[in-house]
Amino acid sequence: MNERTTASVGVFGIGLEAYWPQFEGLKERCEGYQARVEERVRELGADVVSAGLVDSAQGGRAAGDLFAQRQVDLVLCHAVTYATSSVVIPALQEAGVPVVLLGLQPTRTLDYAATDTAEWLANCAACCVPEIAGACVRSGIQYDTVAGTIDDDPRAWEKIAAWVRAAGAARALRRARIGFMGHAYAGMLDMYTDFTMVHGQLGAHVEVLEIDDLGARVAAATESERAAKEAEIRQMFAFADPSSDPIAAPVEQEQLDWSARVAVGLDKLAADFELDALTYYYRGVDGNEAERLGAGVIVGNSLLTARGIPTAGEADIKTNVAQLLLDRLGAGGSYTEFYALDFDADFILMGHDGPGHLAIAQEQPTLRNLKLFHGKRGAGLSVEQKVRYGPITIVGCTQTADGRLKLLAGEGESVEGETFRIGNTNSRLVFGSKPADFFEAWCAEGPTHHVALGVGHVAAEVRNVAKLLGLPFAEVR
Repeated sequence: MNERTTASVGVFGIGLEAYWPQFEGLKERCEGYQARVEERVRELGADVVSAGLVDSAQGGRAAGDLFAQRQVDLVLCHAVTYATSSVVIPALQEAGVPVVLLGLQPTRTLDYAATDTAEWLANCAACCVPEIAGACVRSGIQYDTVAGTIDDDPRAWEKIAAWVRAAGAARALRRARIGFMGHAYAGMLDMYTDFTMVHGQLGAHVEVLEIDDLGARVAAATESERAAKEAEIRQMFAFADPSSDPIAAPVEQEQLDWSARVAVGLDKLAADFELDALTYYYRGVDGNEAERLGAGVIVGNSLLTARGIPTAGEADIKTNVAQLLLDRLGAGGSYTEFYALDFDADFILMGHDGPGHLAIAQEQPTLRNLKLFHGKRGAGLSVEQKVRYGPITIVGCTQTADGRLKLLAGEGESVEGETFRIGNTNSRLVFGSKPADFFEAWCAEGPTHHVALGVGHVAAEVRNVAKLLGLPFAEVR
């Protein structure tokens, strides 16, 4: 549960068997270049499955069998020298995953007048990549291309690193256990989701939970467990005085006791069901136990989210998937929606009531006692925070008319400035276009009304995850 999954990456170099007896030492040089590429991929954190230097169609088939046996998430094909596409395609067909074609030269330039054929062949990484790309298209194999040099090329290796990070995140999604507790907020049609779709398209497991599963664990919480959790809450949060909002009140010990007890129950729920994420909502009625539980989860779910078990309110499992994706990319992933467009200062205010990702807060998160949760049953402690200033990415997970999950991403900046003090997460976000233009472009992609908000610019990684999972993708600028 909640492990940063390591990408399993198949790596092989390619060459032409006919060259080796013709040019003494060429094969050994190519093997050395290939070993250096594999070393650098390992340094990126990947679990490398090496098929070595492949120089025949039979060798390509054997490499593909190895990759399939080891269930790699991604294949990197390094064109060390020229090879026919018939050497490569069998490996990719058997592996059955997207490939990145690497045209990485050992040098940036050559002494052209003094370079003989053998030396050229040791440097002709670009020669066969277009051939392989064309063969991939005709064979229905997804591919990307990275050109550059083996060393001293930050551009090329950042692109490769983005693929390695994406492969790890995609593997985490395929193996995730997502808890779904309660039911969707009534009437939010964009959020209604078929669990089989999540299983079938992502490979993730949806564990359907009852509010009683939480209630039983809350009831079993001991006083020592509650006290320890209260101490953790006091260390993590600042306590707010009432704001000018008439629904706010001072933080009282009774609400703190209850939030701590519910947080203990949530910890046990996540552990008992081995959850990697949690989607939840329960309305309750007339102050009954279900209503009290549903109103008491915000603090505990914020703590879960901070330690890598992202939680999504209103039972929006698609946005919970987006949160989990961002979290496994190391970017956080706070549950968020559009609040307002500021046409004078050119920013979009975005946030949500309920839990936030405490690990990406700009400053110490605040607890505010709300006498009611707008549009929901119950009352209690809620979280107020801004996302860290600097680069951010919002990620949406929506659904197309034919039932496909679809990922959306938009990169921007979190900027300093006043925000609401109403017990909600909310941040000023600036995107690449004016607020109205960005908002219209986002809505044109058929989103849900929620997104995951993370730190850093990771749209490239999200695009790669979509390719790895076979999902549609759109970047909004």
